[in-house]
Amino acid sequence: MEIDLTPQLPKELYGGNGGSYHAWSPSQLPMLGQGNIGASKLALHTNGFALPRYSDSSKVAYVLQGSGVAGIVLPESEEKVVAIKKGDALALPFGVVTWWYNKEDTELVVLFLGDTSKAHKAGQFTDFFLTGSNGIFTGFSTEFVGRAWDLEESDVKTLVGKQSGQGIVQLEGNISLPEPKQEHRDGMALNCEEAPLDVDIKGGGRVVVLNTKNLPLVGEVGLGADLVRLDGSAMCSPGFSCDSALQVTYIVRGSGRVQVVGVDGRRVLETTIQAGNLFIVPRFFVVSKIADPEGMEWFSIITTPNPIFTHLAGSSSVWKALSPTVLQAAFNVDSGVEKLFRSKRTNDAVFFPPPK
Repeated sequence: MEIDLTPQLPKELYGGNGGSYHAWSPSQLPMLGQGNIGASKLALHTNGFALPRYSDSSKVAYVLQGSGVAGIVLPESEEKVVAIKKGDALALPFGVVTWWYNKEDTELVVLFLGDTSKAHKAGQFTDFFLTGSNGIFTGFSTEFVGRAWDLEESDVKTLVGKQSGQGIVQLEGNISLPEPKQEHRDGMALNCEEAPLDVDIKGGGRVVVLNTKNLPLVGEVGLGADLVRLDGSAMCSPGFSCDSALQVTYIVRGSGRVQVVGVDGRRVLETTIQAGNLFIVPRFFVVSKIADPEGMEWFSIITTPNPIFTHLAGSSSVWKALSPTVLQAAFNVDSGVEKLFRSKRTNDAVFFPPPK
């Protein structure tokens, strides 16, 4: 049975004056369920406040737009209040409680990609809200809440009854949330747009890789990630993950073309991708992209904290390592064609500028 790899946009699950929450589901993108991957997006308007919650999945959060504040409480730890902005990546292990707030005029948009192998539903995040109309307080009886927090019944009714919002609310101007602290940011967030480049090809593209070295918490999450910026009309070399990892890609900006080749040399995907699309490359499948003239940018997670990729073009490709006679025999060509093939793409590149 063939799996549909067509890139998809998310669907809104809930929202209001404070913002909205969108998610991709396995019904529209079957590889989410197959690969136990979840994907969602939070958008907060001015004074939008995403209520405290925890999830059944470990995640990587990536700020797509705007700036704001994130509150993060790791298990048995104090709250960290972190200033976040476009390009920031945060690793959110199991058991972490988070809240998100936007006090700016520009909408704050945060992408979440994560592992659902231990989740209630494969391919979907389930959030558990601490407060709100669907929070845990609404499920317990007044007796249990009163005894647990040593409150009078009237106080319990006031506490629970005031929680009318669901997931996202818009705060009044007289509420002042904690200010972020720079020391809280250390080890919690990495700005992928400002971090040192792992790959930089003139006229081709640039890559920042998120791993246990620059953001140790990704080890607890069990995921790696990267931000790739491809220049106009440039090509990303065909390649595959050689450690059985899945690659989940969200197109941040621009557009382009993608091809994916799978088992028996069959092309399983050929389409145009654009900002807002999410698509998944199955294990060991080979993928390549070519940007449109305005360029293309994407953020990906890989289902291992320190991913290893094999690229099939450039001086470090497997073709350069194989013996000339092996190539002649494999391609069934003479030495002249083999030498021509080997002599091309002699630079150690992941990205190729457009032909002159």
